[in-house]
Amino acid sequence: MKKVVVIGGGIVGLSSALYLKRSGFDVTVIDKGDFSDNCSYGNAGYVCPSHFVPLATPGIVQQGLKWMWNSRSPFYVEPRLSWSLFEWGWRFMRVASPEHVANSAVPLRDIALISQRAYESWHKEIPLDMAYMHKGLLELFQTDEKEAYAENLVKKSKVLGLDAQLLTKEQILQLEPGIEMDVRGGVFFGCDAHLYPPKMMRSLLQHLTDIGVSFIPNAEVIGFKKEHALIKDVRTTKGNVEANEVILAAGAWSGELSKQLGLKLPMVGGRGYSITIEDYPQMMNYPAILMESRVAITPMDENKMRFGGTMEITRTNRPPRMKRVEGIIRGVQRFFPKFEIPMPKPEEVWYGFRPCSADGLPYIGRTAACKNLVVATGHAMIGLSLGAGTGQLVAEIIQGEPTSMDLSSFSPDRYA
Repeated sequence: MKKVVVIGGGIVGLSSALYLKRSGFDVTVIDKGDFSDNCSYGNAGYVCPSHFVPLATPGIVQQGLKWMWNSRSPFYVEPRLSWSLFEWGWRFMRVASPEHVANSAVPLRDIALISQRAYESWHKEIPLDMAYMHKGLLELFQTDEKEAYAENLVKKSKVLGLDAQLLTKEQILQLEPGIEMDVRGGVFFGCDAHLYPPKMMRSLLQHLTDIGVSFIPNAEVIGFKKEHALIKDVRTTKGNVEANEVILAAGAWSGELSKQLGLKLPMVGGRGYSITIEDYPQMMNYPAILMESRVAITPMDENKMRFGGTMEITRTNRPPRMKRVEGIIRGVQRFFPKFEIPMPKPEEVWYGFRPCSADGLPYIGRTAACKNLVVATGHAMIGLSLGAGTGQLVAEIIQGEPTSMDLSSFSPDRYA
């Protein structure tokens, strides 16, 4: 039986383990933590084919420079002397063009739809306890600029075959009766779904344990034994693990690990924050993205509201900046003046590092540097949305099957 070692216990690593174990492989998952708290737990919970626009878009760099000195802004890059950060930023600026956005739409849509179908099958067939709801998502706007963007977004969505419609303020208030809001209009994406990440991750971990997947927690990967472009062992702080196939799904830490394997994966960690409040008095019916504030709101698991956002490019050992959390709260209250969100204590705030590639597209596939390595990382802010589908694609690659979509746009060797 082939031994597969998965590096990373987030949604991408666990979904890869699920599909491979179902196909008869001996699967071991290694994680530097205890599998109980990573980016797959604290995100907005969106399963969103609507997110077909990559992070690298025209104007994002200029906007980021304007926000550099605002401690509460949605986007921040910590200035520091770092060649890898400089290289990532240079590549990011070069690729942030209308052509890149247009070329990215179909592959991002395709993998999102594969992933959504996978989540729905998990929910019905395993079944996992996910608090999964396929009821849609709202994107709300307040300004002329974002209204024009929303109109264009709806047109592009319809070309891609996605369910999207432009709504007036009155139509939005009908969807959210009793919620006072300051909006001009919005987009409703009927194609989108959402779930409660902590419940889904715990349920998935339990299911994988039940079907015989092995886990090595609190084990940092410190190296690899290679022979003739093949990885023989994965070396960890808890010993060596023999491998016939290796999956690199270590999120924001994948870039550092890839260097030890001779790969070039431009990557930075983009820190996001979220607050989850139970029994919130003004529960919304639908998840919502606030365009101008760049804040996500999700009603979850019947009685919870999660407020999240920010993209903070910083060192992974930096302590959290509570002013970013304050910026999220202010961003919500800009749209919902009656929402009362107390400033939480630092220990009540979740934060995690999203793996951001240099062009906003994930790295998925084999690489010329290591014949038995499959890379599956770099999903930025849509890691959970694309996680189940990425796991399915990884299993198809390892089994030598035709993949469910064209993966050329996601090639890990595109910067080689």
